[in-house]
Formats: sequence, C-alpha cells, structure tokens
Amino acid sequence: MAFMRSRSNASSGMGVAPNIRETFVELQMKKAFRYVIFKIEEKQKQVVVEKTGATTESYDDFLASLPENDCRYALYDFDFVTGENVQKSKIFFIAW
Repeated sequence: MAFMRSRSNASSGMGVAPNIRETFVELQMKKAFRYVIFKIEEKQKQVVVEKTGATTESYDDFLASLPENDCRYALYDFDFVTGENVQKSKIFFIAW
C-alpha cells in the first residue's frame, strides 16, 4: 500500500512509523487484529499506529474507537459468508 512507504513523501513531507508495515502484515496475513487505526503525528511528521482492535472486537467497537471530531485512517478486516456458504474476509481502508 502506498501509505506504508517508510521514508517521507517528497510532496507532503509526511513519513510513516517503522512498525506500520509489520502491523499491516499482522492484520492481513496473520489475522491478528480486527482493525488498525492510524493517526498523523504532526510533530513527528509521520503516520503512526494509534490503536489495534482484537479479533473479537465488533464493528461497533471499531466505531467507538474513532474520535468524534478528528481525522483518522483505518483498516478494517470484515468477515462474511457468501451465498455459497463460504467464509471470506475483505480488508477495507477507511478515511475518517
């Protein structure tokens, strides 16, 4: 994902914290989290992991973790069953 580059973006000067990539891999490949919430640390000029949600947490728990009046970025791993009764999951990127 483009936002996971470890060095700062030349046009914005914004970088990402070193643990972002491994947190994403843990969500995507290991299914270690239900969601990951990211925020921009203005002083550090980088995107950091603010919170991870346990796999037992619900979408309502995820929504309750988002601030009411501040922006965040998030990944949410949504589990569902298809019409053919096959368990699937999709990861959604959310700009809040």
